[in-house]
Amino acid sequence: MHLPRLLQSISTLNAAVFILDSGSTDNTIAIGESFGATFLQHSFENHPNQWDYALKNFDIKTPWVIGLDADHIVTPELRERLANFRDEDYKHVNGIYFNRKNFFKGHWIKHGGYYPFYQLKLIRYGMGYSDVNENMDHRFVVPGNTIIWKDGHILEENLKENKIAFWIEKHNRYSDLVALEELERIEQTRSQTVAPHFWGSPDERRAWLKNIWWKLPRYVRPMVYFLYRMFFQLGILDGRTGVIFHFLQGFWFRLIVDIKIDEKIQQQKKIAQTDYHKKNEPFRFVLSFIILFPLFYYFNLFFFSITLPGGHHYYSVFLDDYLNYIKGLRWILLQSSARVLNWLGFAAITNEYDLLVAGHGILKLVYSCLGLGVISFFAAFVISYPKKLKSKIIFLVTGILGIELLNIVRFVVLAIFWDKQHALILDHHTIFNIIIYLVIAISLYFWVKQDDNKTVNEAN
Repeated sequence: MHLPRLLQSISTLNAAVFILDSGSTDNTIAIGESFGATFLQHSFENHPNQWDYALKNFDIKTPWVIGLDADHIVTPELRERLANFRDEDYKHVNGIYFNRKNFFKGHWIKHGGYYPFYQLKLIRYGMGYSDVNENMDHRFVVPGNTIIWKDGHILEENLKENKIAFWIEKHNRYSDLVALEELERIEQTRSQTVAPHFWGSPDERRAWLKNIWWKLPRYVRPMVYFLYRMFFQLGILDGRTGVIFHFLQGFWFRLIVDIKIDEKIQQQKKIAQTDYHKKNEPFRFVLSFIILFPLFYYFNLFFFSITLPGGHHYYSVFLDDYLNYIKGLRWILLQSSARVLNWLGFAAITNEYDLLVAGHGILKLVYSCLGLGVISFFAAFVISYPKKLKSKIIFLVTGILGIELLNIVRFVVLAIFWDKQHALILDHHTIFNIIIYLVIAISLYFWVKQDDNKTVNEAN
């Protein structure tokens, strides 16, 4: 769309033309070759890197290079100056600025800081280079003297941008690059190549103004900049189309950049916090477990003592009557065991502490039978382990129910085989603890492993 305009505007110069393509699938190469252009291919990263690759890889024989984008047009007046250009007249100069006229939706943006706008386009080859310290605002840099051709105009008009959807999509991509670049400047990992100087060259002045911009508070500066362009730089004189452009380019685009900078900062903080927590997770887990396990274990003992009539001089009638979870747990275990035995055809009855099975004897449920020590260990491990709260709650409730279900199985087996395996019954607490801790260990292994497998799957 644009290349024929550009190449036609410089065709009478009879200059060598070099085009760096980034994998075009249209007629770019055919159009360029019809004008005698030499091509190289390089995947697009950003504009500064493309220009850097072009200057370093094309076989350039001339002492000067003119750098133009595809959507540029060289005006007849500038073409005349270039046709009469002689190196011997510019021995003291290493770069020449052209004056750009920018168009938006066919309208020349004359105000708002967009004209005059000087760009270093003619550079002495071998001395000038592309400023790769920028992601977006491409510029050439030369040491030594530069001059400005105020009447040396190039026209810049991207016809694709006549569709606002294209303009917005393009600048949304650009805002990612600018936000990343500015974040790196905040972190002081990226610096300016051009020295800031208000009274220096056009690029040095822009570098000075950028230093001011980077120090302004985010979200405030887009509005300040828009108002500055509209009234101080008379952007309001550009009419309706011009005002739309100044709003989009001066306010909307800058606001999107600020939002994305904040998003990146928050993302970095989250990553830093995650890394910190991961680094300290083992220590925090061990410390938390060491604190919680004895806390749960001895709290149960203490609560049992103050809710046992005659067992402690701090006996609490209220806690015993209304909040005694130990008594409630014993009642559930006794009733559940009796119900299972009845289902199996045995005659079983209970009181507050005992399970009686006709023909088999009495099983007394003391404190050590309730499994509160095992539950204390299990709860301390699950709560301390670094996992999501939902996973902890589900596994904790399921695990405690599983422990007490095994407890009920134990009571049923003991009640039935009381007389047949009397020697075994003497140490049934130890046997139960070995079995239950083995079951807990296997369960915890698969619970912990589940998170590792999920992480690997998400990474893949």
